[in-house]
Amino acid sequence: MTAPISESWTRIENWLAGHAPATRAALAPPADPADIAELERLVDRPLLRPLVQSLLRHDGLLDQSSWLLPGSYRPLSARETADEWRSLTMFFDKRAADEEGDEAVYHFMKLGTSSALYGHPQLIPIARDICGGRLVLDHRPETDRGRVHEVESVEGVMRGSHEMWTSLPMLMERIATSLETGEHLDGYAPVVNEEHRLSWDFTPLR
Repeated sequence: MTAPISESWTRIENWLAGHAPATRAALAPPADPADIAELERLVDRPLLRPLVQSLLRHDGLLDQSSWLLPGSYRPLSARETADEWRSLTMFFDKRAADEEGDEAVYHFMKLGTSSALYGHPQLIPIARDICGGRLVLDHRPETDRGRVHEVESVEGVMRGSHEMWTSLPMLMERIATSLETGEHLDGYAPVVNEEHRLSWDFTPLR
């Protein structure tokens, strides 16, 4: 059973305090509930509870040069999420998505990518990397509801097969375990640089 996201945050905070204090100091204070409410009005739906709980723990990162998630993703604040959602949804082509229909879904579920879903309004951005890639939390009322996907402008939406992408609570739990044990996470291993910041080394899996 996956641990509550609050427990995983506590483990992550404790590890950062002892090993990567610069990243620990970069964790933002809790989000203003008014910002979360405004985000929900913008996307026209309630946010999934784990995302709300995470934002109420830390509203992203204060330091733009710090990264927390594997793949060098930086968690977004509620306001940043709103900005990223506006940016992504500008590219969504509903007509093309409707035309591809079941074929697009099959491609996404079996092969792990879909250009038709790029910018889908129910895929809510939760993190961003330095090159513009995002992590999105799937809010569609379908099989993948609650799942985390990677999004790139060229590849489109990528459905990862690793367990950590199953849900946001699972992602945070696996990150906490990887930090505590040094265990590789889908090819990523936590390291701390000279500035006492967390980063992730990637070794392709064989």
